Amino acid sequence: MSAPTAWVALLDAGAGHDAEYAGGLSNHRPMALLALARLGANDSQLRNFDASYSRRLRPAPPAVAWPVGDAWASRLGQPEAWPLYRDLFVQWLDNEAAGDVLRQVLPTLMQGCGAAAFHGLIRTAYAVQAAHRQELADALAYWACRWLDLGSSDFHGTEADPERLLRQLRITPSDASLIFQRMQVAAAHTRCQATVFQLKVGPKTLNRLATLAARAYAASGNFTALHLVTSAHALRVLQPWLMDEPPVLDRAFCAYWRAFAAAVCVAGLRVLPPAPLRPWPAIVAQAVSSDDDHVIKLVDSCREQERALGGAIWRQAASRAIA
Repeated sequence: MSAPTAWVALLDAGAGHDAEYAGGLSNHRPMALLALARLGANDSQLRNFDASYSRRLRPAPPAVAWPVGDAWASRLGQPEAWPLYRDLFVQWLDNEAAGDVLRQVLPTLMQGCGAAAFHGLIRTAYAVQAAHRQELADALAYWACRWLDLGSSDFHGTEADPERLLRQLRITPSDASLIFQRMQVAAAHTRCQATVFQLKVGPKTLNRLATLAARAYAASGNFTALHLVTSAHALRVLQPWLMDEPPVLDRAFCAYWRAFAAAVCVAGLRVLPPAPLRPWPAIVAQAVSSDDDHVIKLVDSCREQERALGGAIWRQAASRAIA
C-alpha cells in the first residue's frame, strides 16, 4: 500500500499510548489510522483524526522486562501483563521474522480470540498489514494479556451450516458492562455450548461466518455485529500463518466460531428499516471524513472483504455504517 507520509510517523508515535482507556475500552488509534490510509485519507486528514482521537488515550505504562526463562504463554489473560508482553514480543521480533513469530503464537492466541471483543485479533491483523514491528509487538501483547478463555474448542459436529445453529441461540442476559465480559457469561451457558458443539468446521466456515456477520450488521446496525464483521476480516488476513497443518486451522476456526456464537448471544439483534444503498465513492468519502473509529474500520473491512469474496452484502453493510 502506498501510504501518506504522515502515516508511518503516526504509527511510530503510537508506542507512547496505552492499549486501553476509560476502564477497559480498546485503543483503536493504530487500526483506524491504517484503515484511513487504505481508504485514501491524506496527511491532513490522518493528523486531524489522530489529534482528536488521542485526547482520550492514556500514556503507556513504564517498560517492564520479561522474566528470562518464563514460557511466553504463562501470563495469558492477565491484563496487567501488557508491559511485560510488549517487551517479550519486541525481543522476539528482533530475533525472528514476523511470519515465524506469528506461526508460533497464533495457534495459542486463537484459542482466546474473543479477547477484548476480538480487538486483539483485529489489531494484530492491522499490524501485520502495516508491517510495523512495534505496532505488531503491541498488538500481540494486547491479545495475549486480554486472552479470553471461552472453553474447549475441540469439537467435531455434523452441521456444516452455522446459520442454522445461530438461529437456535437465545439472548443471554448479563449485567456486565463490556462485550467480552458478556461473551464469557454466554459461552458458559449450557444452551450456547450445546449449539456450538454441533458445528462441523470446514474450509468454507470462515467465509460463511463473515457473510452472516455482514448480513446481521446490514440489517441491524448492531454494535456487537460490527465487531463480528471486522474480526472475520482480521482472521482472513491472519489465516496464512495458521495453514501449516490442517488441524491448526480447524482449531482456530472452532475457537472463532465459539466466540462468534457467544457474541451473537449477547448482541440483541433487531432488524431496522433498510439503509439507503450508497455507491462506494460516497461511502469511502464519508468514512474518511468521520471521527468514528468503528465506522472507519467497518467501511475498510467491508471494502476489503468485497474485493476478496465478492457479493453485494459488503456495500450494504458499509452503507448501514454511514447511514
